[in-house]
Amino acid sequence: MSKTTPDAPAESGAPDDQDLGAAGSQLSTAPTDTLASVPGLGVIGWARWFWRQLTSMRVALLLLLLLALGAIPGSLIPQSGSDETKVAEFRAAHETLAQLYDRLGLFHVYSSVWFSAIYILLFVSLIGCIVPRTWQFVGQLRGRPPGAPKRLTRLPAYTTWRTDAEPEQVREAALALLKKRRFRAHLAGDAVAAEKGYLREIGNLAFHIALIVMLVAFAWGQLFKTEGNKLVVEGDGFSNTLTQYDDFKSGTLFSTDDLTPFSFSLKDFTGTYETSGPNKGTPRTYQAALTYSVGAYGKGKKKSVVKVNHPLEIGESKVYLTAHGYAPVVTVRDGKGDIVYSDAVPLLPLDSNVTSSGVVKVLDGYRNAKGVGEQLAFQAFFLPSYVKGMETASTFPALRNPVLNLAPYHGDLGVNSGIPQSVYQLDTTHMKEFKDSKGLQLRSNLKPGDTMTLPDGAGSITYEGTKEWANFQITQQPGSDWALVGSFGAIFGLAASLFIQRRRVWVRATRGADGVTVVEMAGLGRSESAKVPEELGDLAGILYDQAPGASGPENDSATSPDPHVVPAEGAEK
Repeated sequence: MSKTTPDAPAESGAPDDQDLGAAGSQLSTAPTDTLASVPGLGVIGWARWFWRQLTSMRVALLLLLLLALGAIPGSLIPQSGSDETKVAEFRAAHETLAQLYDRLGLFHVYSSVWFSAIYILLFVSLIGCIVPRTWQFVGQLRGRPPGAPKRLTRLPAYTTWRTDAEPEQVREAALALLKKRRFRAHLAGDAVAAEKGYLREIGNLAFHIALIVMLVAFAWGQLFKTEGNKLVVEGDGFSNTLTQYDDFKSGTLFSTDDLTPFSFSLKDFTGTYETSGPNKGTPRTYQAALTYSVGAYGKGKKKSVVKVNHPLEIGESKVYLTAHGYAPVVTVRDGKGDIVYSDAVPLLPLDSNVTSSGVVKVLDGYRNAKGVGEQLAFQAFFLPSYVKGMETASTFPALRNPVLNLAPYHGDLGVNSGIPQSVYQLDTTHMKEFKDSKGLQLRSNLKPGDTMTLPDGAGSITYEGTKEWANFQITQQPGSDWALVGSFGAIFGLAASLFIQRRRVWVRATRGADGVTVVEMAGLGRSESAKVPEELGDLAGILYDQAPGASGPENDSATSPDPHVVPAEGAEK
């Protein structure tokens, strides 16, 4: 085998150059700019130019970057759709900056005009890019690889040798070899034309389609999503209706009919902790044992254990375990000894050892010395593991030595004022402290079973025991599965478009002037790659074994082709 040197390059616009360009055309489905040389575009021309720019890859990547940058303020600045309280706090703390944010729509980024414009333009850009390229690619699949150029020596990878085999035999052997190597091959005149690597374009199109799937899935999820929280004490339950949530937020197009009908009860909560070492007190196990039922009528009870990051999935809804705490059970009696309040009171943790605080509110059952009915309240401070001398914090998160500290008040809680108030906080504006015999605020540490007696026959409060509570986040986000499918599709499509090389190979076998068959092989790839010469060398070596070199003045020392075919001198890249 010998490597030939091509003749001098043809003049610009020569038929050989046009022939070579045709051979390398359509190695991708990227559109060509046909308006670059048009002197006067006009309205239609400018519209076509704008559409071509919008559907180009660089503009799509730019819009994708802008979308990512636009999401940054949505993550750093409080959003009115998710937390109105934090937005109000930000407005109060930064009045001037808040006015600027209002003008820019930064308090509602994902529903703002500019973010929606980027989102829609990206969507249109991807659609406009995919549709024509898909039809063009389908046309390429239905067609055949183009015939061989007249001068194969001008291609980047080239080799040749002479053989005693007949041209028809060489072409048949080449056709069988290329098809065996999964090339699309056919006879085209005196040569075999073959092409391989179509998965590159399929991967490219799959990547764009996957991006559209992700965009649609995210938009659908934002429009119809729901997210709410519910604190449930052991023995209590929850039904998936709007009034049952402690807090709730949803997408723009959400309807209450979209809620998945189900209910569940918290049977038991289990929490274990490290008891020694540097990680003492660190949680080892957090799990909630639930009994749930699906449907509006609560039939078919099922059991499930919900752990952190292991939610309960019911239809399109997921129930996550997000927090845990303690709920002391207290009983309040009036001056006659009648029970006016008896329930578990959830308290909010203050530290990692679950030191907790909260309020017990009793709306009736107490009359002062003048016979006027008043309301009772107890500021509660709970330590799961109490150690004498450390009254301000628990020493361990588990219930080793629980103590409930209570400070009683009487007066008007303000629950009838129409102003919302937290069940975990006490407004003492219209409340008075109960005093002890020394004139100081009455306060007592109670262990399970202990009772605090209020002065002046106001009644008593008993610490009966302790239950545990768990906070659950119930989410419903349609389209999340499609978003996951789209993300995997984008990854695989991008990998295919990056690592698969689309290339063409031609094998020409013709009879020379001396009656000896001349075999030429050449390869062309979409981009510069060492894979085309290497692959061509491998194919040439196999084909040479089937059509060995002929003996003669030019091939006395003929050997098998070099497996590493290099570009011919002067070959155009």
